Amino acid sequence: MTNSADRLGRLLNLVPYLQARPGVTIAEAAADQGITDRQLREDLELLWLCGLPGYGPGDLIDMAFVGDSVTLTYDAGIDRPLRLTPDEALALIVALRMLAETPGVTAGDGVHRALAKIEHAAGDLADAPVAVRLPGNTDRLEELRGAVDRRHALRITYYTATRDETSERVVDPMRVLVVGRWAYLEAWCRRAQAVRLFRIDRIDASAKLDEPAQVPQQARPTDTRTGSLFTPTPDLPLVTLRVGRGARWITEQYPCEEVVRGAGEHWTVSLRASDLDWARRFVLGLGAEVTVLAPAQLAEAVAAEAHAALAAYVH
Repeated sequence: MTNSADRLGRLLNLVPYLQARPGVTIAEAAADQGITDRQLREDLELLWLCGLPGYGPGDLIDMAFVGDSVTLTYDAGIDRPLRLTPDEALALIVALRMLAETPGVTAGDGVHRALAKIEHAAGDLADAPVAVRLPGNTDRLEELRGAVDRRHALRITYYTATRDETSERVVDPMRVLVVGRWAYLEAWCRRAQAVRLFRIDRIDASAKLDEPAQVPQQARPTDTRTGSLFTPTPDLPLVTLRVGRGARWITEQYPCEEVVRGAGEHWTVSLRASDLDWARRFVLGLGAEVTVLAPAQLAEAVAAEAHAALAAYVH
């Protein structure tokens, strides 16, 4: 049996292989890939479900079968065998080293195995003098990691950016984790009586208490599988956008309340925003691929900033 990582590499290489050999037989392709005919057919069935956002005709990888032969008719942009450039290999090495240093990673053995494979493939590049550290204040980060490992309660002074206020609270550390560009302390907050994530660079001070951490049984770790810490609720602003093909990816990266696929290239997408200021920056980052349909306040703010930017550019 092969694991999912092995299969992913094989699938990425299979597309350019088929592209270079139109009409190749199943038996020949399987032999070249070092797998059985059955495994190859299962790989081809999976490739049919892969492609570009949109997942309709002209988006997914497509093939034509004639008897026991197969011809690739659309590659969805995967037209080269999988090869890591030096920069890509180094980026993976740095990312895996950082992940290996992150407390609370349950698949630590898998991380170290993957790192060893990539370092072996990278050769001398793996010895490049690259310092790996988690985001945030290094000294405080080490202090918080120690509190997690030793299970000590902490008194912290924390700055909350959304309310522009600093507060003091006692927390029971659970783990340190990295989401996106930031490192967080996940802990049970005794004041809120709930699990909270504290961005480490916003912890102004921390002190170890002479008592053990007391994380209650009902405390549940934050689900970070989506790569986002945002949880939409009905009280938050609802933003409706008209997005072009190049911005459809937001429907996969952000929790959407409604996605209406239009007859043309444009979709109508509704999603909750933490606040309209965030929504304004988000929309401006998408550029010409998006138009604000609602709320009107957001559309006006985006238009005003776009016009100001244009005026500054012209002058």
